[in-house]
Amino acid sequence: MKVAINCWVLRNKQLDGIGYFTVNTISRIIKAHPEDQFLILCDKHFTEDYFELPNVRKYRLFPALRHPLLYIFYMECRLPLFLRKHRPDVFVSADGFLSLSSGCKQLPIIYDINFEHRPEDLRLKNRIYFRYFFKRFVRKASRIATISEFSKRDIGSFYGIDSEKIDNVSCGISSNFSPLHMTEVNEIRSKWSAGKQYFFFVGSMHPRKNIVRLIEAFTLFKKHTGSDVKLLLAGSILWQKTAIEQTYADSDYKADIVFTGRLSDYDLQKVLGASLALTFVPVFEGFGLPIVEAMQCGVPIICSNVTSMPEVAGEATLLVDPYNVEQIAEAMERLFTDKVLQNQLIEKGYQQKQHFSWDKTAGLLWNSISLVASEK
Repeated sequence: MKVAINCWVLRNKQLDGIGYFTVNTISRIIKAHPEDQFLILCDKHFTEDYFELPNVRKYRLFPALRHPLLYIFYMECRLPLFLRKHRPDVFVSADGFLSLSSGCKQLPIIYDINFEHRPEDLRLKNRIYFRYFFKRFVRKASRIATISEFSKRDIGSFYGIDSEKIDNVSCGISSNFSPLHMTEVNEIRSKWSAGKQYFFFVGSMHPRKNIVRLIEAFTLFKKHTGSDVKLLLAGSILWQKTAIEQTYADSDYKADIVFTGRLSDYDLQKVLGASLALTFVPVFEGFGLPIVEAMQCGVPIICSNVTSMPEVAGEATLLVDPYNVEQIAEAMERLFTDKVLQNQLIEKGYQQKQHFSWDKTAGLLWNSISLVASEK
């Protein structure tokens, strides 16, 4: 079988959620199927060696995907020519974009459709592109892969397509995440939080990540407990910067709120592993990788009770209404004061994380690809 895979989401940058999914699943699929040929479409400056295997050929097509107008030119002009020339059995799109003008069988990976429910969270040019094209992509697709039962239901019901056409392939957990010894915990806390315990958030600080309410909840927690616990926020502030800055400035406890910026993979596993708890309270997620990463680290979790997160969390977290600042603060207080509860959630997390692995996800995605290839 010959499979073309659009991996433009990587682009020689630090990996985000989609990047981790792409690298972990596609690399495993390629290694597991040496008899098949894989054509990787990537950015012209892409130099990483994620897919350096004998059954892989890389192609760098102009133009780079940097603007919705270039998306259209690439997907409707350049890509159809490539697919017509190389005649793959399946085209897999790691970012969900498809070519509407190609006759090739196509499988998009659509992680969620937040842009349909919260269009105000996107820049106008991207909002217009996503909302115009994705409803056409799902109808063009031979099948669709997604990462949770929530997203499967949401995509099917919103676009009015048969859920039998959608495969939930889930997500996995990197083996880099693991519990830390207390000596290491103390070293990490000494470096990042002046030796104090801390709640931790990781993710791009997009409006849907709910950073403003998280800071407000932490402020309320500090007022109620008088503790010296800190809040560490890891990630780049790319959206809603003014609102986050204003909420931070208004807090009476800003000295205990630390913006770490984007952490390296090494620092992330250490800082997460040394935290008092992960506080992950977005208003919308297609999966929520930090939840299972915290389980792998043996860290208790507070997370939202909406979209995919209860499904991923199972009974291993404290679920909260992400719109209710008081409820988030109360959950912080419960975890801070109740060591028994902490240990119970950690133990349940060890059980819940058994449902997730990148090997399993890669196998499920390969099943989807094979189903598309076998269709007449």
